[in-house]
Amino acid sequence: MKKEGSDLKIMEEMERKKLQDRYIRFDWAIKRLLRQKANFDVLDGFLTVMLNEEIKIVEILESEGNQESADDKFNRVDIKALNSKGEIILVEIQNTRELHYLERILYGVAKAITEHISIGDGYEKIKKVYSISILYFDIGIGTDYIYHGQNHFIGVHTGDHLRVNTRERDVLVSRLPAEIFPEYILVRVNEFDKVALTPLDEWIEYLKDGTIRPDTTAPGLKEAREKLKYYSMSPQERLVYDRHLDAIMIQNDVIDTAKWEGRIEGKAEGIAEGIAEGMRQVAARMKDTGIDIATIAKCTGLSEEIIRSL
Repeated sequence: MKKEGSDLKIMEEMERKKLQDRYIRFDWAIKRLLRQKANFDVLDGFLTVMLNEEIKIVEILESEGNQESADDKFNRVDIKALNSKGEIILVEIQNTRELHYLERILYGVAKAITEHISIGDGYEKIKKVYSISILYFDIGIGTDYIYHGQNHFIGVHTGDHLRVNTRERDVLVSRLPAEIFPEYILVRVNEFDKVALTPLDEWIEYLKDGTIRPDTTAPGLKEAREKLKYYSMSPQERLVYDRHLDAIMIQNDVIDTAKWEGRIEGKAEGIAEGIAEGMRQVAARMKDTGIDIATIAKCTGLSEEIIRSL
């Protein structure tokens, strides 16, 4: 009997520890917590690992959350930051498939470039942009879980990389186009299925299933263990967060069902109608639980007007 009681206590302690070690999803953290200067070290670590160089965030810039027009298509970047070198870094998390995703991130980068150069400025004022997309859907066929793309001018016959000569303050400077043109990183989270051996692997493991090792030395993850604990949130914050997770699960289920029904019917509109109806169902459930309309709009992509009518 005594042994049974001891075993029960061990099990309870293990369960308590498991709950304590639950961490907030990165998409939620990046919208709510990592915009605070006190938490920049988590974001610094993530970007340092992703870009393979030390990154220090100076400030979080205005992003799509304050877009000037409702017609603006660029409304999905989760965070836009300026690093210590004056470069712009866009980080975006995409949970569901989007047909013209590559075109959209190209538009987003172009918009970031033009937003941060004033009329009358010379072209030398253009900021280099890094675009990091964390994708929870299959964007295409490939064997890796991270892809990196950039503009290079390579000799057709010689294979050498072109260096462009520019004059700055009467000094001739040679630059590679790669030092100017944007860089794109696509992280295919669902394709990660290996043992995490490197800091990059550990970050992808966290992005996929929320796991952070107790002994991690990966830049940013040690800080994340302290600052992104689920049970550090208030009960009300946890409720909103849990509803966010429910919305993602329902959304993915609805979209998968819509795809299946659309394939059966052979009609693309079947998919679109299924997704739209699913989003309305998600919004109605969230509204019933008392979640504010602005939060529901962010989670579902529906307009506040439609949500009020549900």
